[in-house]
Amino acid sequence: MKKKIALLLMVFAVAISANAQFEKGKKYVGASLSGLNLSYNGSSKLNLGLQGQVGYCLLDNVMATANVGYQGNGENPDELTLGVGGRYYILQNGIFLGANVQYLHAYDNYNDVMPGVEVGYAFFINRFITIEPALYYQQSFKDHSNYSTVGLRIGLGIYLP
Repeated sequence: MKKKIALLLMVFAVAISANAQFEKGKKYVGASLSGLNLSYNGSSKLNLGLQGQVGYCLLDNVMATANVGYQGNGENPDELTLGVGGRYYILQNGIFLGANVQYLHAYDNYNDVMPGVEVGYAFFINRFITIEPALYYQQSFKDHSNYSTVGLRIGLGIYLP
């Protein structure tokens, strides 16, 4: 009986702390890691990527984002990205849908504009810090076979009041 009461109290604590985390005016700072064979495209088999992201909740459950990223691999020179996008958080439960557009600069002056989508989950460790796994897809219109990418990203986010 004591275990059931303790479990019930923990569920209430999580529900209360997760409430209103994505309200209008919240600020967001995050960093994520992709790669270590968690992403794949035609031009590079092993990828290691780092991405920094900032955001601002324009409305409840709607966040505008900006990001900068670095992608390195063993076969080709490095890639740099700069982008903007948005997230929609579904009913305060932490699941989010995202859309973005990124400018990619790679070796030999290869430049591309790549729209993308993602679906992820913001798992709150405490009231402000999250672990955010996400599946993503970036579409290249210039060189589809080598630069369109599907992958898994693991991030750490901080939601500031």
